[in-house]
Amino acid sequence: MLTIEPTGRILGAHVTGIDLSRPMTEEEFGAILLALGQHGVLRFPGQHIDAAALKAFSERFGPIQASVTGKFHDPEVPQVGILSNIVENGQPIGLADAGQDWHTDMSYNDTIGFVNVLYAVKVPRRDGKVLGSTVFANMHAAYDELDPALKTRLEGMTATHDFNKFWEEMRRRPGSTRPPLTPEQRAKRPPSVHPVFLTHPITGRKVLYCNPGYAIRINELDEAESDRVLETLFAHQLQPRYQYTHEWTENDLLIWDHIGTLHNAIPDYRPDEHRLMKRCQVMADWIFDPAFRQRALPRLAAE
Repeated sequence: MLTIEPTGRILGAHVTGIDLSRPMTEEEFGAILLALGQHGVLRFPGQHIDAAALKAFSERFGPIQASVTGKFHDPEVPQVGILSNIVENGQPIGLADAGQDWHTDMSYNDTIGFVNVLYAVKVPRRDGKVLGSTVFANMHAAYDELDPALKTRLEGMTATHDFNKFWEEMRRRPGSTRPPLTPEQRAKRPPSVHPVFLTHPITGRKVLYCNPGYAIRINELDEAESDRVLETLFAHQLQPRYQYTHEWTENDLLIWDHIGTLHNAIPDYRPDEHRLMKRCQVMADWIFDPAFRQRALPRLAAE
C-alpha cells in the first residue's frame, strides 16, 4: 500500500509501498502529485529501475526537457541525463558540476520546469559520511514570511531569468571544464520573464519565484534598485529555517517541485569519490492546465 510519511521538517516526505519499475495507477499518481505540492521533495527509497522506467515515471508529470549540449545522456534513452564525476577512457561519462549553486531549474524558459527526477546509482562517502547531499529551500514559506511592505510593492512585478547567468557562474569556478555557450546554444535558451510571485498550480498558494541562479532583473525597477531588491530576496529565501537537506543513499529516487523550491547540490567530494545519478527534467506544460489537474487530482478538484 502506498504510504507517504512527512519528514517533519520544512520540506520532504518518504514514499513507500510502490515499485516504480512498473507503471503507476491513476490513484497512485494522484496521491504522489498531491504530496509533491504539499511536501516539495519526495523520496522513494530502495528503487531498482532502468533508464526506460525512469523515463516512463517522469513523463507522467509532463514533457521531458532535452539536453542543452546534446551530451551526457543514456545511450538508449536520451531523455535520461547522466550526472557524474566519473571519467572512463579519459572522458567524463556525465555532467560533473550540475546544480552546484542555489537555483530552480528551467526558470529561464518561457515554459518553466515542473519537477526534477533524480535516481542515485553511486553515492560518495568518506569515513562513513555521506557526501554530495542536496539542499532545498521552501518558497511557499519564503513568500509567506516576506516583509509585508515588500510583498505589496512587488505584487504584479516580473523578473527576467537568463540561463547564461548560471552557466557563466559555473565556468568561473576553479577547475571548471565548461566551455562558453555557443551562439546556437544561447539561442536555444533565450532569457524569459516570469512573475516574481507565482500561484502554485497544486497548492493554490503564492510562492516566491525569483532565484539567485537565473534571475537577473526585476523589470519594473531601475537597474540599481532591482539589484538591491534581488539581493534582499535572495538573502531572505536562503535563510536556514527554510532549508531541508537530503542525504543520498544508493537506489534513492528523489522527485522535487521546481515551482515551490530552490535547490543546491553540495560538491564536497573529490574526483576519486564517485557520484553517479540519472536524471529527467520535466517541464510545466501540463501542470498549469486545469483539465490535467482535474484528471490527475480528483480529490483536489472536489475541494
